[in-house]
Amino acid sequence: MPTMSYQGTSALITGASAGLGAEFARQWAERGADVVLVARRLDRLRTLAAALEKAYGVTATPVAADLARPGAGAALREELRARGLTVQTLINNAGFGSHGAFAEQDPEQIARMIQLNTCAVADVSRAFLPQLVADGRGALVTVASTAAYQPTPAMAVYGATKAFVLSLTEALAYETRASGLRVLAVSPGPVETEFFDVVGTRDAMVGRAATPAAVVTATRRALERRRTPPSVVAGLGNRLSARAAQFAPRRVALLAAGHALKA
Repeated sequence: MPTMSYQGTSALITGASAGLGAEFARQWAERGADVVLVARRLDRLRTLAAALEKAYGVTATPVAADLARPGAGAALREELRARGLTVQTLINNAGFGSHGAFAEQDPEQIARMIQLNTCAVADVSRAFLPQLVADGRGALVTVASTAAYQPTPAMAVYGATKAFVLSLTEALAYETRASGLRVLAVSPGPVETEFFDVVGTRDAMVGRAATPAAVVTATRRALERRRTPPSVVAGLGNRLSARAAQFAPRRVALLAAGHALKA
């Protein structure tokens, strides 16, 4: 497989207003890719777009969209088409989590989390996958989590949504294996972003938090391998934990996760 392309390509990044999304945009722009920045907060997107254009001389296009709404993928594809934009890379980064007993959580928040973390990932990926495969120079990236590798008491819905993302992405990697498209699920552990502000507690943080730069760099390095793997866990400690969870009896992995998350 040829070297991963950046120059002369465009990357669509969801959840681009802060954290990992903003770092994905920065690292892709730094390597010469134009970027389409998607999130709900247009003011933040405009500020980031201006900074990227000034620093790297690329075109950065902010697009305000609520991906938790049904049909968001097709709507976003048509929005880009109307603007005359095509993309070679899609980075599905948008998502959020919550912490606490499932029976005590807000049903509307649960529904929105499932919609954004799973339905939107499938919807946006389906909307753009045909053109990504047809071009074959870029990548389809999804942000999963180490929470995908075992049940996660106190973050039950979040962990389940990330298990969906991991499974979906690995299946898509197989389905598109004959194309030039690189398909990768990246699973970080805790990352120093606004994620835990949204969760509302640091009790959900297990282990040492990585920087967004470290996670995105790990993603790029996996994509730039001669043979891109279908999934990668970012960080040595996280890889060891994920591997242990995969090989441990399901009940043992569940007890360990519940203890670590203070469920």
